[in-house]
Amino acid sequence: MPEGDFCQRGGRFGPHNLHEMRTGTFTSSNIVHVTYFNAGVRVYDVSDPADVREIAFCIPPPVPGAKTIQMNDLMVDASGLVFATDRVAGGLYVLSCDVEQ
Repeated sequence: MPEGDFCQRGGRFGPHNLHEMRTGTFTSSNIVHVTYFNAGVRVYDVSDPADVREIAFCIPPPVPGAKTIQMNDLMVDASGLVFATDRVAGGLYVLSCDVEQ
């Protein structure tokens, strides 16, 4: 669970989509990319299921007039670029995430 006051920020909060590791995209037995609506994009190391660790995150600021972001879908390409969308009005974000597979 991400640390922070996300339940009080408004909008939706919680895990939504995860990168499905389709052929030709980023694949890993240990790294999971997830959108969390108003908590942004989260990256977890699940190599030890008893000790899942968050290893990266990105919470873009909301666009003018929006109370919060609502990160929705994501896909990670083979080079590690993360493509994520904000379902409200934020558009498409392209993030670089250098993690070991």
